[in-house]
Amino acid sequence: MKRMKNLFSVIAATMIMIQGCTDMLDVTPRSAIAPESVTLNDIMLLRIGMYNRVQELPQSESYIMFDLLGGNLITKASIDPLVLIYSFANPQNSSVTAQWQGYYIALMHVNYVFSIAQKLPEGAQRNKVLGECHYFRAWLHLCLVTRFGDVPLMKENTDAHVFRTPASEVWSFIEEELSEAIRLLGAPTEGYYFLSADAARALKARVALYLGNKKEAYELAEALIANPGYDLDQYERIFRARNNNELIFAFSCLETDNSKIRISTMFYSYNHPNSGSYLYPPALDVMTMYDDSDTRKDISIITLDGLNSINKYPSGQASNDPVVISRLAEMYLISAEAQGLQNGLPRLNALRNRRGLPNVFPASEARFIEAILDERRREFLGENHLWYDLVRTGKAVEVLGILPYQTLLPIPARERAINKNLTQNDGY
Repeated sequence: MKRMKNLFSVIAATMIMIQGCTDMLDVTPRSAIAPESVTLNDIMLLRIGMYNRVQELPQSESYIMFDLLGGNLITKASIDPLVLIYSFANPQNSSVTAQWQGYYIALMHVNYVFSIAQKLPEGAQRNKVLGECHYFRAWLHLCLVTRFGDVPLMKENTDAHVFRTPASEVWSFIEEELSEAIRLLGAPTEGYYFLSADAARALKARVALYLGNKKEAYELAEALIANPGYDLDQYERIFRARNNNELIFAFSCLETDNSKIRISTMFYSYNHPNSGSYLYPPALDVMTMYDDSDTRKDISIITLDGLNSINKYPSGQASNDPVVISRLAEMYLISAEAQGLQNGLPRLNALRNRRGLPNVFPASEARFIEAILDERRREFLGENHLWYDLVRTGKAVEVLGILPYQTLLPIPARERAINKNLTQNDGY
């Protein structure tokens, strides 16, 4: 998808203007035109603005947070991943604060578009926008609940000092929203940079796995695997912005749309042809976890002049790269994990074979889960999966060497200073 360069000058006249951003749940959305004056033509521009806000506002580090917390990355000053992990387990951490704020401001934009779309005449355009809103409301709440646990559930915009909602209610809301997104969204006719019912199914399969609803996770994943529109593709096609059959949904992060999401800048060193700030080198064991026959190796990691880098996002400071949210490989591994060793092993080995690796034969269910997690780490390096994979399987404390309370991030101190109704997670 290539959007028009001047599109945002149009959106600026109709999109929310969030002012006084001292507290992400204590701001009032405003627009340049009255909501009741919005037409179908306006709403289709508003939806593009909504994509941009959801993509941009949580900032670049949000897309690799689970790699930062999961031990995939280190700092230039220390080879110990715990140094980095402990820096984020701090209520004062600016990146954690930026993510909390970014997700909630994005939610306000989505809720604003949602409230307008509900008042429009019945039809395909209305359903498309409503379905996209349901997806984004689910995705944004998923990003929050997996990081912070109990979080304020924001079904509609408010300027009240709200309380945290039990995580179980947030998870239920996410499931409901994705069901509505599936109902309202159609086939992926606009390409994988726009949402479709398939994107909602893929995210719901992930949520079902996270919640232990294995039958639902398996069925949703298998439906996408069986879809002739998707196939496991060559790894370089997925991560070098080429047309491919594996992506289900991704954020485009186009430079022509003024995107500021530049993950590779944080990964590449100054000696890379496209240069970078080299904030986060890969952990030492990341550099040894790929066999030479693994087709993911050269796309995932690189060493230049003795400096190791994640190689998945190639643009560095020169440009921007798309950010994958859902792709078919995840469905293979969701199906495998949901089915268990006896029935799921063929799915695991099918993915391994496609990546140039031989079959594995775990001897027990426990070893099978270990094999799944190992494969997920190789497959999804730099794609924001590892930390929560360890948390949800109960392995984070043992594998990472963290304390039990650090399986949740702290509620940012700045937010609690403004909203006294926000309690802190235990241990912080």
